[in-house]
Amino acid sequence: MALHFEREEYDARLHKLTESMQAEKLDAMLLFAQESMYWLTGYDTFGFCFFQCLVVKADGSMTLLTRSADLRQARHTSTIEQIVVWTDRTNADPALDLKNLLSDLDLLGERVGVEYDTHGLTGANCRKLDNQLQSFAELIDASYLVSRLRLIKSPAEIAHARRAAELADAALDAAMPLIAPGANEADILAAMQGAVFAGGGDYPGNEFIIGSGEDALLCRYKAGRRTLSAKDQLTLEWAGVYAHYHAAMMRTVMIGEPTPRHVELYDACREALDAILAILRPGHSFGEVFDAHADVMDERGLTRHRLNACGYSLGARFTPSWMEHQMFHAGNPLEIAPDMTLFVHMIIMDSESNTAMTLGQTYLTTADAPVSLSGKPLDLITV
Repeated sequence: MALHFEREEYDARLHKLTESMQAEKLDAMLLFAQESMYWLTGYDTFGFCFFQCLVVKADGSMTLLTRSADLRQARHTSTIEQIVVWTDRTNADPALDLKNLLSDLDLLGERVGVEYDTHGLTGANCRKLDNQLQSFAELIDASYLVSRLRLIKSPAEIAHARRAAELADAALDAAMPLIAPGANEADILAAMQGAVFAGGGDYPGNEFIIGSGEDALLCRYKAGRRTLSAKDQLTLEWAGVYAHYHAAMMRTVMIGEPTPRHVELYDACREALDAILAILRPGHSFGEVFDAHADVMDERGLTRHRLNACGYSLGARFTPSWMEHQMFHAGNPLEIAPDMTLFVHMIIMDSESNTAMTLGQTYLTTADAPVSLSGKPLDLITV
């Protein structure tokens, strides 16, 4: 069995979940988020968009409903003992198989929580689910019940996050010797991802972002590679990943002498990040973190160039995104607590002058000041 944690760790997680279920008066949970299944049992796979569900009862018993392709995967990577396979076939309705399973588990008429807000439950499958179960049980949207539990990291999880950060630093180290006029983005990207793999890491939950010239103003991955000019800007957003735990970083690298506008925007990023680090601790909310970012940007006249979020919680995540549900945006009341791993990013994209500037790092919260998981400085990088 290939587990990334001791069995006691998984037992403790299951205990936390069943306690939360009892507090919400839930007789069972239907987990569709792959990261929830991974956190709870170690179950590690992909292709989860085809319909699979981990049924967790309030007594702690678990049964996985999945496809035949994942039967051995679940046995080898997880603590799950009860596995039921639904059969791929024309006009298959796996929600009916789930209903029959829930009936066998004596859950008729019970109060059942469902993880609706996940890529593990497509719109088409959600319609099948509701059609089968709305008259079978009382369905409760419990999309964030496990997600909230995952916000606080155990010591073992923090160790994985620290290793992920080491791999993120290694990726930057691999990229820097290649960043120069005439360099191809393909070589830089290959070096960064290769450094993570060479260090025993994994694929990220979403693609690394790389863009130079006009593409440096994009905050998303796109196909196509460019050769760096003698005077250029290169935006990189990447993550070290270890046992699916992510530690993200973001930088805009200057090729040649930075323009005055680049320096101005870097100063704004650094001031905003410093303001956030002063309050990234218990006693403050995620919304307050965003406000600190926005106050600096807006005072500098950068409102139309900044984003409406400045970071989010990180952890073990699966495609298509390494972002957790909890983000730093206006009005988010979630309180910061010790042992969260939080990615803070400053992103300024000035389309009027075609100037990009970003600065991002992952931090571990404590009872006091946050600790950077990366060993890299926050200085403006020029080559």
